[in-house]
Amino acid sequence: MDAWFRQDGYQVRLEWGLDGVTALGADCAVLVIVDVLSFTTSVDIAVGRGARIMPLRWKDEAAAANARRAGLPVGEAFGDKLSLRPSSLVSIEPGTTLALPSANGATLCDLASKTSAQVLTGCLRNADAVAARARELAGDRPIGLIAGGERWRLPGDPLRPCWEDLLGAGAIISALPSESRSPEAEMAARTYRATGASLLRECVGAKELIAAGYPDDVRLATEVNVSTATPLLTDGVLS
Repeated sequence: MDAWFRQDGYQVRLEWGLDGVTALGADCAVLVIVDVLSFTTSVDIAVGRGARIMPLRWKDEAAAANARRAGLPVGEAFGDKLSLRPSSLVSIEPGTTLALPSANGATLCDLASKTSAQVLTGCLRNADAVAARARELAGDRPIGLIAGGERWRLPGDPLRPCWEDLLGAGAIISALPSESRSPEAEMAARTYRATGASLLRECVGAKELIAAGYPDDVRLATEVNVSTATPLLTDGVLS
């Protein structure tokens, strides 16, 4: 891949989705996956309570079956039990390891684990803490932010860049050094500084969750820097 697509020469970089992992994974010492509604918010809550999350690729039945054979609970996409919903995890027992599939965040974690980068997950709740951990892990090498995005309900499930992940990535970038940000990263940081999380409840993804009866998940996702959890992917598990 050509160097300009990798945002070569910048210490802080931003890209979107699966192709973004491929573009930035070759150069960056750290990749931070951001999927605010809802995977990385759920991970923050679980890890903050002393639980662990095993990200599973979406619709990977073999991986889910392996997790069950290992005695691990496998979360649902949505539901009242342990699931992708952040509000389902606020009472998760410390020490629990939950296998959690998602179309965006978990799938991106799995792909990012195949690169040489260390993989963190971040959201609005733990933005400052994750930025500090990323700097510690990266040293003088680049940090890549991967905004997960959502999917259009069209053939092929094309990527839909979304407001919530732009804000989440921008919050983390805002806590990283400003001297060497790519234009893409700087744009996200400026957007976050201009709006904060104030518009998140009005974005498409939030309205979809609220209409489905999950306002508490949106409320949890809009909380800013209430957590010091810094989920790091080690041996296929975020802790």
